[in-house]
Amino acid sequence: MKESLKLLQSEIGHTFRNPDLLREALTHKSYAAEWNVKYDNQRLEFFGDAVVQLVLTRYLFDRYPTLQEGDLTKIRSALVNQDSLAMFARSISLGDYLRLGKGETDSSGQDRDSTISDAFEALSAAIYLDAGYEKVETFILRVLEQNVENPLQLLTSLNPKGALQEYTQSQKNGMTPRYTTLSVTGPAHDPCYEAGVFLGKEMIATGVAQNRKNAEQKAAEAALKILKQREKESSGL
Repeated sequence: MKESLKLLQSEIGHTFRNPDLLREALTHKSYAAEWNVKYDNQRLEFFGDAVVQLVLTRYLFDRYPTLQEGDLTKIRSALVNQDSLAMFARSISLGDYLRLGKGETDSSGQDRDSTISDAFEALSAAIYLDAGYEKVETFILRVLEQNVENPLQLLTSLNPKGALQEYTQSQKNGMTPRYTTLSVTGPAHDPCYEAGVFLGKEMIATGVAQNRKNAEQKAAEAALKILKQREKESSGL
């Protein structure tokens, strides 16, 4: 464990004065229950949610001085959702360092979006408590800039279902996309939804996620790309 903690600290650019904070941030509740450990990372996750929100709020406020509250809120929401936080966690291989129970390990919990996004928040809280705001700000913004070149572009992809409907209304004779849940698999605590999006009788694309809403959003995003590519090909571009 000591060697792996050294590797992670090198990756995040911070050596903990209190390594117990780091261990807590990396301890999933399944591990705590299995090994009778008196702590897990849920309290730090709660704290870290606020830390990440504060850092990104300040960042967006400073970077986009002409944007109004509504757009700033939309961009921040896109940056702190589960998908984005999981992407940030994967970029530092955070799942490789988590302490999980056997059942979680066997079901690939170290790469589950919900688990690693929570761990990213817990780690952010641990850094803040160990070294203060400036250190955690440096960490979060470095990860952000490695993964999201221009957060402003997120405004165009925040509502793929709405964007698809606008496209089909203007380009497909007013046709309205229709969504269907194709399957629900996996255990009750970690379901996997597959959704399909149809225009008329044709299924244009599918999407997979841990809940129906996100699966439909991913299906819409994929369908929009497919339809725009078809349009280019038909016009000879």
